[in-house]
Amino acid sequence: MKSDRIFGLVGLLIALAYMASATQVQTSFLSDPVGPKTFPLMIGAVAAISCLVMLFRPDPDPDWPDAPTWGALALAVVVLVGYAYALKPLGFLLPTAIAAGILSYQIPPNRKAAAIAGVCLSIGLFVLFRFALGLSLVGLPRFLQG
Repeated sequence: MKSDRIFGLVGLLIALAYMASATQVQTSFLSDPVGPKTFPLMIGAVAAISCLVMLFRPDPDPDWPDAPTWGALALAVVVLVGYAYALKPLGFLLPTAIAAGILSYQIPPNRKAAAIAGVCLSIGLFVLFRFALGLSLVGLPRFLQG
């Protein structure tokens, strides 16, 4: 109950700050009825109502994960942050294969299956993004392309 109330209070403060910042948006005389000011206010109101529900009707205290699960979550966050930083200098294929492999290894700890999943995901996503969706991804590092 305590964690829901804390999260509800923090979320309510964020929703109110979001709504306050939405009131500062300048609108022109040609904007539609649900324009740049009204839509964020509606989103903030729904978020504030949701947070109030969590404050006044919290769920029972959850069973928090054990230490190994927290470690796996922390590793996943570190891998994804590293992946974001590695995309530009190393291209799409290599960082995606490494990140997908590490994250796949956490599901069933099987090195061979995780490596195959990482390589297949990397190539499959590259083909999908580059050719099916038309995104201009750089596949390999620029120093390897000449």
